[in-house]
Amino acid sequence: MAEKQPNPKNLLKRIDLTTPLIGFYDAPDPNPFKPLIEPKDGKCIFSYFNEWMAGKTLHLTKEKSGCRGAARHMFGVEFGPMDDFPKFLVDGEGLKASTKLMKKWVESRSTYKNKHDHILVGPLKENMWEFARSISFYVNPDQLSMLMLGAEYNNSPDDPPAVIAPFGSGCMHLSPFANAEIPQAAIGNTDIAMREYLPENILALTVTRSMFKQLCELDEKSFLYKPFITRLRKSRGLPNLD
Repeated sequence: MAEKQPNPKNLLKRIDLTTPLIGFYDAPDPNPFKPLIEPKDGKCIFSYFNEWMAGKTLHLTKEKSGCRGAARHMFGVEFGPMDDFPKFLVDGEGLKASTKLMKKWVESRSTYKNKHDHILVGPLKENMWEFARSISFYVNPDQLSMLMLGAEYNNSPDDPPAVIAPFGSGCMHLSPFANAEIPQAAIGNTDIAMREYLPENILALTVTRSMFKQLCELDEKSFLYKPFITRLRKSRGLPNLD
């Protein structure tokens, strides 16, 4: 029997999150994800953020993947000599102190290895859980704090870091995990090249499947039901959740 998607309803209620959760899917068939959006050449995938919020799913393929960064990261497409890419990121965008340093970083980063021909980014589809590779919460700073605390809830000092904040493009933040099998979360959407497409007070926390399960299992013993959140909401002029 296929694993069921964990139910986030209680978690979303306790952190007062009403924006849709966004899934990053690697699937053999895009049809179950309809309504679909086909990306325009050269357009950042996050320019479709408002359409995700409206219930539509962005459909990416090797032939149609939006910007070159997404094509490279998600499908391994190269657009010229390898040495040209670090040079562009330094001379054109000023993202590292030197081309040598940027080249070292690029060579150390592995691109996403797609299993199927279709990458889909859009609202969670409960019946498509087997193809989900990560889940993103689009949150304000208070909600980000709560989710980060939730990510640490089951973590031991001997475990890998529960929360990471990797350097990289927005599309890289959809699949930033060296080992997607472990419970881990990543702070994302810190790439200033794509932030123009998001509300100014919104960041993302992207989590692995196992971390999503842990967050959904937070119960009455956890901080979600303790006075901290009540006091925080009162300071923001928000009503008590209970």
